[in-house]
Amino acid sequence: MALVGILVMVVGLMLRWNTLLVVVLAGFATGLGAGFSIREILGLLGSFFVENRFMSLPVVLLLPAIGLLERFGLQERAAGLISGVSHATAGRVMWVYQALRQAGSMVGLTIGGHAAMVRPLVAPMAEALAQTGRAPLPRQLSHRIRAHAAAAENWGNFFADDILVAIGPVLLMKGVLESAGVSVGVVELGLWGLPTAAMALLLAAWRFRLLDRDIARWRASGSPTECGAKEKQAP
Repeated sequence: MALVGILVMVVGLMLRWNTLLVVVLAGFATGLGAGFSIREILGLLGSFFVENRFMSLPVVLLLPAIGLLERFGLQERAAGLISGVSHATAGRVMWVYQALRQAGSMVGLTIGGHAAMVRPLVAPMAEALAQTGRAPLPRQLSHRIRAHAAAAENWGNFFADDILVAIGPVLLMKGVLESAGVSVGVVELGLWGLPTAAMALLLAAWRFRLLDRDIARWRASGSPTECGAKEKQAP
């Protein structure tokens, strides 16, 4: 019964409920399944929140700062700056960002983030490059560019953070393997992570190239792309 919280998590996320609500409900379900009372569960939640309250400070401080920068034209300045760079495309900008993100993740440096980089800088720059000399982007094409920008952040952060020995995931994998009776060194784990990081960059280059191709087709045609056509047909 103590594992009922996992079922709550799976069902809640499949139904696309609010993530915070799902996590809290899963915590209550796990506590009740383990025999805790409501008062004990609330006490544990409160103590965990107090002990980890400093983890929320970056978000609390970052969001107002980014909001103020956007209010005073951060996105417009970023878009205007990148639009003047020759040979730059939306896909190339996002690929370079992913490469920088992976390089930072390899040595344990956080140089980006959805709130700090993708939304205020990377996505607006990519959209500006796609829109140069044309009418406003079709809504679905704009959303596709934003999705690729978010994917560049996720891929750059996830597929390169298990290379450096000092990073937590490498030590975690070593502990899990050793508990299963598999003896492996942290340097070996890091080396085996290099092909994954390289493959992530190659696949990203292919995906961004396809995106640039579709953007080029839209810019060359006098009508929206298939994305835009579907958008017009939608009720």
